[in-house]
Amino acid sequence: MSEQSDEVEASTEPVAELRPALEAVLMVADQPLDAVALATAVRYPETEVVAALGALAAEYDEQGRGFELRNVAGGWRYYTREELAPVVEAFVLEGQQARLTQAALETLAVVAYQQPVSRARVSAVRGVNVDGVMRTLLSRGLVEEAGRDGEHGATLYRTTTYFLERIGIVSLDELPDLAPHLPDLAEVEDELRESVAEPVQAPVEAPVEEADDDA
Repeated sequence: MSEQSDEVEASTEPVAELRPALEAVLMVADQPLDAVALATAVRYPETEVVAALGALAAEYDEQGRGFELRNVAGGWRYYTREELAPVVEAFVLEGQQARLTQAALETLAVVAYQQPVSRARVSAVRGVNVDGVMRTLLSRGLVEEAGRDGEHGATLYRTTTYFLERIGIVSLDELPDLAPHLPDLAEVEDELRESVAEPVQAPVEAPVEEADDDA
């Protein structure tokens, strides 16, 4: 046998124990895998793979694990146990409630179209204090710091690449043409100067709003 053939044969040797290897592959699979596909992935004979899959399924049942291994429509895959459906349902619904509130979406829109922009300018555009909402956007990776304002020394903010990924665009140039509907930064500057001359406290977002954002 040639040296090249030896290398091919060696490459088909198992690189891990059968059961852990099957668990690792099944954990990342996004669809049911049949015995042939699993045998190819873990480099074990199909008969051994089928036996190991049956043993794993029985072991999970015996241990009362929160998941089970099923052979459905000719393919093996992990599933949550039916009796734990209420727990999973509650988790999913809670995740849906963690979506951004209207206030957070409005603040994010101002940052997206006026960036780099300071919190004071965003507050002036929205007419409310946005400190809590900005903290939420920062913690979720949608907004990041973008240096300092040379004139006032205020921290500036911009949207992140994660923001682009979440809304499905490649660059900010693809944003809808809404900028003309937002106040010009020069006008905002004038309003800020007037507010300094005649201090009037802007209404603050209710504490409940920030709690909703972080939910």
